Amino acid sequence: MPLAMVVGALLCRPVTALEEWSGRMITPTLIFLMLFVTFCRVKVREMRFSMLHAWLLLFQVVACAAVYFALLPFDTTVAQGAMICVLAPVAMAAVVIAGMLGANVATVASFSLVCNMVIAVIAPAVLTFAGTGVCTFVQILSRIAPLLILPFVVAQACRLVVPRLAGWVGAHGQISFYMWLAALVVTIGRTTAFIIDLRDVSRSVELWLALVALAICLIQFVVGRRIGRRFGDPAAGGQSLGQKNTVLAVWMAQSFLDPISSIAPTAYIVWQNFVNSYQIYKKDREMAKD
Repeated sequence: MPLAMVVGALLCRPVTALEEWSGRMITPTLIFLMLFVTFCRVKVREMRFSMLHAWLLLFQVVACAAVYFALLPFDTTVAQGAMICVLAPVAMAAVVIAGMLGANVATVASFSLVCNMVIAVIAPAVLTFAGTGVCTFVQILSRIAPLLILPFVVAQACRLVVPRLAGWVGAHGQISFYMWLAALVVTIGRTTAFIIDLRDVSRSVELWLALVALAICLIQFVVGRRIGRRFGDPAAGGQSLGQKNTVLAVWMAQSFLDPISSIAPTAYIVWQNFVNSYQIYKKDREMAKD
């Protein structure tokens, strides 16, 4: 993963040009395929809302408001950037990484569906209150539904119609990791190009946004793991709360808040992938010892 991030940063211009040439379809396609592979391992009857999900959502909603009002006297843009890093729903790819870390995939898949729907409901009110424009439920839902619900429906249909194929795909779930690496190269490439092309932005504001994103990233992973540990699944809790749909977060910041605030979720992309790299490395070491 660190190598993929370095490659994406060094080749940011070609990667960004390729993504634009594809109509920005490379990343969505990879995410769809990753989730399809992962959801082929998930049985609908295993998915259910639990108290773990309730505590994670409660923390996310409360922390979102708390961090915004705490930083608002300091700087409005920094407050907006911090808020969006908490408000953003769990990333679709969190299901993939959680599975690699030994989490219950059905637990994370359930939370992914519930969290994205809840955020689609509350985000319009939050963004309208804190931002400069009016955000609607349909706008948010249209950004998350195709990449969240469609791969789940296709995977479950595959389980019913061609169970042997679904079983083979589910048994080769490691394929999704290499798709994730390809998506990471594209995401980091676009992120690097975005930061390089920024103009007329205070360096101190950029630094504060990046540092706030780092602090929030670490806090959410730690708190998520602690909540998850109470319910016997720290990896599920950590990924559900810490790994964010940063593509959606950047879009929300640029569309409804001060566009400069999108530096925070942009930096969050880097921080969360460093955390994921460390977690996977640590998990591999543990497995090697066993």
